[in-house]
Amino acid sequence: MASRSTLLKLTFVVAMVLAVVVLPPPADAAISCSQVLGYLRPCIGYVTGSVPGKVPPAVCCTGIKSLNSAAKVTPDRQAVCRCLKQLANGFGSGPVNRAGAVPGKCGVNIPFKISLSTDCSKVR
Repeated sequence: MASRSTLLKLTFVVAMVLAVVVLPPPADAAISCSQVLGYLRPCIGYVTGSVPGKVPPAVCCTGIKSLNSAAKVTPDRQAVCRCLKQLANGFGSGPVNRAGAVPGKCGVNIPFKISLSTDCSKVR
């Protein structure tokens, strides 16, 4: 007959195996708005017009490329979209239009339009 200690260990192992098999995997954590802002902070001067020029600064494009690389799954892309909409609400239409053109000027193809009318739930 097995000892009490052996039975407890066996029960623990069986419970752990069942937990791994039965429980769903944790949901992917979405990128936070503070992370998005961190990537895009170098673009703010260009978008608001306080940094003149026809093209965004190189450091802005680096941030856009890095953010695009970080947001590879749908929850991350939707979180980025929602954050950009929140940030855009604080500016007029001029900066929002200028922000919408930044990815293209940086050679980055993002899967949604930067606009107050974008439905972020449809971003994939």
